[in-house]
Amino acid sequence: MSTTITPSKTNPKPIPAIQTSSALSDFLQETGALTRRLFIQLQRRPSTLIAGIVQPIMWLVLFGALFQNAPQGLFGTDVSYGQFLGAGVIVFTAFGGALNAGLPVMFDREFGFLNRLLVAPLASRFSIVMASAIFITTLSLIQTVAIVTVSALLGAGLPNALGLGLVGLIVLLLVLGVTALSLGLSFSLPGHIELIAVIFVTNLPLLFASTALVPLSFMPTWLQWIATLNPLSYAIEPIRYVYLHSDWSLSSIVMHAPWGSVTLGASLLLLLSFDVVALVLIQPKLRRSLA
Repeated sequence: MSTTITPSKTNPKPIPAIQTSSALSDFLQETGALTRRLFIQLQRRPSTLIAGIVQPIMWLVLFGALFQNAPQGLFGTDVSYGQFLGAGVIVFTAFGGALNAGLPVMFDREFGFLNRLLVAPLASRFSIVMASAIFITTLSLIQTVAIVTVSALLGAGLPNALGLGLVGLIVLLLVLGVTALSLGLSFSLPGHIELIAVIFVTNLPLLFASTALVPLSFMPTWLQWIATLNPLSYAIEPIRYVYLHSDWSLSSIVMHAPWGSVTLGASLLLLLSFDVVALVLIQPKLRRSLA
């Protein structure tokens, strides 16, 4: 008795789970190795981390002393300038570190190390970008811990555990978006001179066009509009509110902009939107550079 075998329809073979697991494992291993390389460089040149911690502490001490005799009520009821300044120093320090994220990649480009990585059999070349992002995020969180500790010792107080977690989340959101833009610039600009020029041109204007040093009500109207378009303001004001109010919630109003009130939840959403836009903007350049 003969049996007729009906040919089955040809379907694309599914990717075995073991291959997917292996690719993920290789990606994590590559990212870990490249991240360790950056921390080894930092260990050999710790002055970068030391300066990144000492500088914001000097800001806290010197600026706090400079404006300690400011008129009462300028920064809020029963709020000293040291308490007001702490959030601005936290955010601006994280912003400055994230803005420098592209420099190691740029130096790797100029010294030829990046070309060696691109011809290596990597599971994913995006591990190069991920390693830089992890490195900068870790440094920013270390700096944040140092600033929070020193500001508490100087009398600025300390949020509760949930508030500290929110501060860390806000710093993380800001660092992610700025790091993405900096890495995009490192693949777009011809050399480190141009990247450093962009950093210098960007740094101080964004500082002064934010609420880091003075309240929004203290600014002229045209500068208030600019400050409310500045992503730094949407990181500074929630942190400042958490520092000054123990009963905060996502519906708490943290900033009175010229066009309306901004809640804490809206600030987080805007920071998340900033991250998404930054990541979308750099995707085409990264794909071409890492192809």
